[in-house]
Amino acid sequence: MRAHLALGKSLAGILIAGVAAAGCTTAQQPAPKVVSQATKSKNAAQAAQSTKVTFNYTAKDRDCLKRAMYFESEHSDRDGYMAVGTVVMNRLTSGAYPDSICGVVAQQRQFAPGVMTREVEPMAEIELTDAADAILRGERHPGVKDAMFFHTDGLTFPYRNMHYVTIAGGNAFYEKRGRDGELQTPAPLPSYEVAMNYLPGQSMMPAQFSALVPTTVPVPIPMPGPVATLGTEPAVPAPTEAVVPVSTEAVIPVAIPTPRPDLNSAVLRGSLAHG
Repeated sequence: MRAHLALGKSLAGILIAGVAAAGCTTAQQPAPKVVSQATKSKNAAQAAQSTKVTFNYTAKDRDCLKRAMYFESEHSDRDGYMAVGTVVMNRLTSGAYPDSICGVVAQQRQFAPGVMTREVEPMAEIELTDAADAILRGERHPGVKDAMFFHTDGLTFPYRNMHYVTIAGGNAFYEKRGRDGELQTPAPLPSYEVAMNYLPGQSMMPAQFSALVPTTVPVPIPMPGPVATLGTEPAVPAPTEAVVPVSTEAVIPVAIPTPRPDLNSAVLRGSLAHG
């Protein structure tokens, strides 16, 4: 009987110890970490940024973009500016054109003659700059879509691959598509997959295009002339020798007459005294 009681006490002790151990283990587990909505949004933005393709641009690239938007849209309005700017970015991100904005705009026989050298009217600067900055931030003209080409509205051409998408700023914009509807050019990246990175104080232009972009030319300042100071006399310029022109024609000797001596002179040369 005593053996049964001892066995019962031992089993009870083991059960109590197990329950106590389980309770201690449960109490030591850390509370689940709560992630705020702001943190989730930040992480999602970082993940989206890491998937974008980055293109560098400089102040000169920004100027090239403004020039194309201004001159190709015939100085029209923001709608025309945005349409041309979208074409520039479509070409840049397609991989089929130069890899810088100035390279795209300055490419030969692509944009209007003089686009890199003519003067932009100061009155258009505010609206033009606003449109260019919007393009660099990722805004696009919704009607241009994947178009990389345009011409003056009203012209007609016999090509069947010109798929027109919109008209803006006096230009008709079109994509090149085959009969099956597929693009015949590499598709540009959508704006949400593009990140523009500004590089201050650097130039991404090819060497052959750098000379085409107007820059501020310093006005030469004339050197001051000699100024007299107190206690000193003004400097006298050194005399210069007269420059005798050299003739390439044959020189003909000329006899120079010798003057006759004065007959009343008291001194006569021997050769003349007997004359």
